[in-house]
Amino acid sequence: MIELRNVSKFFKTNQEKKYILKDVSLKIPSNKNIGILGRNGTGKSTIMRMLGQIEFPNRGNIISTKSFSWPLALSGGFIGNMTARANVKFVCRLYGKSKQEIQEIIEFVKDFSELDDYFDMPIKTYSSGMRSRLSFGLSLSFDFDYLLIDETLSVGDERFKKKSKEALMKKIETCNVLLVSHDMNTLKEICDSGIVVHNGNISYFDDINDGIAEYMAINRQ
Repeated sequence: MIELRNVSKFFKTNQEKKYILKDVSLKIPSNKNIGILGRNGTGKSTIMRMLGQIEFPNRGNIISTKSFSWPLALSGGFIGNMTARANVKFVCRLYGKSKQEIQEIIEFVKDFSELDDYFDMPIKTYSSGMRSRLSFGLSLSFDFDYLLIDETLSVGDERFKKKSKEALMKKIETCNVLLVSHDMNTLKEICDSGIVVHNGNISYFDDINDGIAEYMAINRQ
């Protein structure tokens, strides 16, 4: 379960506060694939990162005993002067992996990302797509209770997108997801339930179809 207790999140703009959440309390059941919906600028990605305990509220608490990934396909977070191999090894050590596990993960990420010789070149030489492929492969190498997916489900050409989607769907068999997306078909395919973000509040819907219906109603206002 993920529980929000009197949570407020805001950003200051022109000496004013723009609220993403304002004094929200909510319990989100466990073992659900959750889609996060809302208009552009409502803070969907921020809320996903808060639920995943990557970002924190200004007030209140978000409580969960679950483990969360970094956002899949996020191209940031790497050390640019280090190679992909060195970055992968560094992340593995942070998560306490053994030498054998580290080697297995390195081989998987190198093979999955298809970076070839670039795998042993500094990441600062990479395109954004190459960084995303590296991050996507690294994310799939670890076991989390929840995968955080922000818009991008796959990267690269059509062949790589198909490969990534298949790998992701296989991964979801053993974990849950928090998914930010504007693609209603993707939300229906992957998610069981939904969260709709609107006017500083969030509403939870146990059926993703009900969440989509609410989102569509908001857009008609």
